[in-house]
Amino acid sequence: MRGLFITFEGGEGAGKTSIHHALSQRLSNEGYDVLATREPGGIKIAEKIRNIILDPLHTEMEEHTEALLYAAARSQHFFEKVLPALNQGKIVLCDRFIDSSLVYQGYARGLGMDEVLKINQFAIGDCMPDRTLFFDIEPKKGLERIAANKNREQNRLDLENLEFHEHVYDAYHILAERFPNRFQFINADQPMEDVEEEALRHILSLFKENKKI
Repeated sequence: MRGLFITFEGGEGAGKTSIHHALSQRLSNEGYDVLATREPGGIKIAEKIRNIILDPLHTEMEEHTEALLYAAARSQHFFEKVLPALNQGKIVLCDRFIDSSLVYQGYARGLGMDEVLKINQFAIGDCMPDRTLFFDIEPKKGLERIAANKNREQNRLDLENLEFHEHVYDAYHILAERFPNRFQFINADQPMEDVEEEALRHILSLFKENKKI
């Protein structure tokens, strides 16, 4: 039986990466066959592309180049790591996937969401997640979290202004309206332990729907 593909999405400072780590560990401890991975990255080739994309020194990177690099990293990661795991019946939890490209490059960069979708459909063979958890927090609050976290490594996206991140936030809501059966909103503007529990409830309900529990 094919596994389940669950992606974690959100703007900068939403806390999705921390929740992704925590839930991956909790579910594994409960005996679920979980593969935790991330984008861009997750495998050797994609991690090298990640370093190019997110390097704060690469401020001259053109929007089309950025979109194509993300798609290239995603394609290698998907076919090398994600798809084999799904075919083995694993539960794949991925920190970011195609929706990040649609909102960051397609909408916020102005390349067009449909245009970026076409590139990425080619890159992943048109295989979409079973469920996408969107960690919902206003951009200003998310950026304030980042500023307060002195241990967080700054990447190139952190250098963008508030207006850019507001466009990203708006785009996620557009996608949620476009794919209502896939998107699940998680209130990220609450204590992290509460965010974690809310996200876990939704994942367990998905397991129940798909007879994983």
